[in-house]
Amino acid sequence: MTNRCLGAALVLGLLTLPTACSKKQDQAVATGGYQPAQTAPGAPTAQSGVPQAQPGTPTPQPSATAPAPTPVPQATDPAVAAAIQPVLTQLGASQVVAGSKPLGTAVVGNVGPGQTLESQLMLQPNKCYSVVAAGAPTITELSVQLVAVTILPGLAPVLATDQDTGPTAVLGKKPNCYKWALPVPVAAKIVVQASGGQGPAAAQAYEK
Repeated sequence: MTNRCLGAALVLGLLTLPTACSKKQDQAVATGGYQPAQTAPGAPTAQSGVPQAQPGTPTPQPSATAPAPTPVPQATDPAVAAAIQPVLTQLGASQVVAGSKPLGTAVVGNVGPGQTLESQLMLQPNKCYSVVAAGAPTITELSVQLVAVTILPGLAPVLATDQDTGPTAVLGKKPNCYKWALPVPVAAKIVVQASGGQGPAAAQAYEK
C-alpha cells in the first residue's frame, strides 16, 4: 500500500470515530444513564401499588355470618306436671259452670320469656267454654287467652281473657262462661303465658 492510501485511510478513520462516540453519548443523556432491567420470560408483571395474584392461589371468599340460634323449649319434668294436675282438677271443680265437661286432655309445657303454651279447639255454636290454667311455684303471674285462628297473617283477635292474678288463671269463671254466638263453628286456640316468672304450666278446656 502506498503512502497516499495509508494517509487516506488514516484520515477516514479519524473522521468516523468521533461520530460513533457522539451517538453513544446522546443515548446516555436521553436515558439519564439508567438502563431498564430485562424481564425474564414468564415472570409476572408488577404494576405500581397493585399486588398481583400468583397463578394457582385461591381467591379469599367473604365469610358468611352464622344465624343466631333459636331458643329451644325445654322438656317439662313429668313429676312437676303430675303435681300441677290436682290443681287443675280443683280449679275445674270449683270455678267452672256446673255441667261442663273436659274438652280433650290437659296441655302441659313450659312458659316464660319467649315461650307460650298453646292448644287448639273448635268453638261450636250455642256452646259455652271455660279454660283453667295453673303454673309451678316459680311462676308469679299466669294468664290465659282464647284467640281466634284466621287465615290472615298477623290477624289473631282475642276473644276472651282471664281476670285473675297469681300462678292460676280461669277464663269463663262461673257463673259465666264464654259463649260462641255465631251459627258456624270456628277454630280457636288457648294461649297460656307467664308475665312473671317461668316454669311448667298446664291448661284444661271445658265445654258445656
